[in-house]
Amino acid sequence: MSEPRSEIFALDDVDKAIIRELQVDGRMAYAQLSPKVGLSQAAVRQRVNRLLERGVFQIVAVSDPLSLGLTTQAMVGITVTGDVRGVAATVAAMGESEYVLITTGRYDVLAELLCTDNDALLELVNDRIRVIDGVAATEVFSILKMEKLTFSWGTG
Repeated sequence: MSEPRSEIFALDDVDKAIIRELQVDGRMAYAQLSPKVGLSQAAVRQRVNRLLERGVFQIVAVSDPLSLGLTTQAMVGITVTGDVRGVAATVAAMGESEYVLITTGRYDVLAELLCTDNDALLELVNDRIRVIDGVAATEVFSILKMEKLTFSWGTG
């Protein structure tokens, strides 16, 4: 994942409407989007391209982990001695990491992991994460059910 951009762009109501519509259907044709936001197809295309170029949003496919056989999902809290950035980068490079956060509080690093089963999760945590230089402790939180998942930030 890339670093967040430091430049903030003010979005007008039309920009927000475009983003809201594309969050529902990222493949929506400009001909469909145009009447929903009150602009011509050409103007919508220009707006979308400008928002994409500025990095305000990106259009991506979001897969369902269960349909891919990734039935075990967990959050792992990691306590680190020394510089947390190296540990976070190492965990982030692992294919099973969905996202990795450097935090304050009880844990220095939080990681969401997706695995095929509990054996794979055990191998990942015990044999690959706990042996990283600087990892002092880990705590695994099995995710029983995803109650909410949203990607609709900043358009409200």
